[in-house]
Amino acid sequence: MKVLIMTLKKRIERFSDFSFIPKDWELVFAEFETDTQRLLKMGGDADVIFVDAMQPVKKELIDAMPNLKMIHSEGVGFDWIDVEAATKKGVFVCNNAAANSKAVAEQAILLMLAVLRRTVKGDRMVRDARQIEAKSNWSLEGIRELWNCHVGIIGMGAIGQETAKRLKGFESKVSYYSRNPLPKELETKLCVDYLPLEDILKECDIISLHLPSNDQTKHFMDLNRFRMMKKSAILINTARGEVVNQPDLIVALKEGLISGAGLDTISPEPVQPDNLLLQLPTEVKNKITFSPHIGGVTEQAFVQMHRFVWENIKRVEQGERPKNIVNG
Repeated sequence: MKVLIMTLKKRIERFSDFSFIPKDWELVFAEFETDTQRLLKMGGDADVIFVDAMQPVKKELIDAMPNLKMIHSEGVGFDWIDVEAATKKGVFVCNNAAANSKAVAEQAILLMLAVLRRTVKGDRMVRDARQIEAKSNWSLEGIRELWNCHVGIIGMGAIGQETAKRLKGFESKVSYYSRNPLPKELETKLCVDYLPLEDILKECDIISLHLPSNDQTKHFMDLNRFRMMKKSAILINTARGEVVNQPDLIVALKEGLISGAGLDTISPEPVQPDNLLLQLPTEVKNKITFSPHIGGVTEQAFVQMHRFVWENIKRVEQGERPKNIVNG
């Protein structure tokens, strides 16, 4: 079994249990190489591609690899893999769905608190010796506690459910919208209630996005939906940057249609200096709290994800059907 590894070698070495990997497997480390010809020279005869979730796997590479049986995302995302080309060739595309759901849920809670408490701006003001100014102004303006917020979760898969579990500890009221409502017994267990999308947007103080990235969810949050939200509401996105129409978000923040946003992801990635969200005037810039797409990159998540990839490669070697197939 030959594996072309298109992610950081140091990450593989740190988080993979090499005693679990058969000694006769050949591992070829390409790191973040993107040139198709160089990748083919390194591992064109590989059976499996093990790839960073943000690393492209192009049709040209897939078509030129005669032994390829599976492409496995290191993470949950697989939108950088040409799934159509893989499917046509009979190559499995697999991901690590739900492996980092607890980690991403924690990040969503962190961003909720960071926006409510103006953590980033507060840190800057203390470093500028403006502590009393911040404390005086914000105590007059008011700081809302998370327990006092009605949180709306859009997308109730594994991450949405883990987010709801954590919000129980804060005693927040939690509603959700999903194409497929949960069974009533699970709603009771999670202390959540289902609301239609329009009601979620109109009634909730915090909107937390947990949607996959696809043609149906691209620019899911647009100006029309921002206009439905409370002017005091905040948006949290730990899903994909593409699910938010970023120019519309800027309009919503500038016009006061919503009060703030916490974003673990923006589009496109990797983020470049000319991204519109990084070019905002100070009064708007301070309404956004960013994190560097680290929701799912905890130590525990990587150990679990790598173990799952190696197990899936073993399944393929043994002629079995792998798990978490995203293309059929």
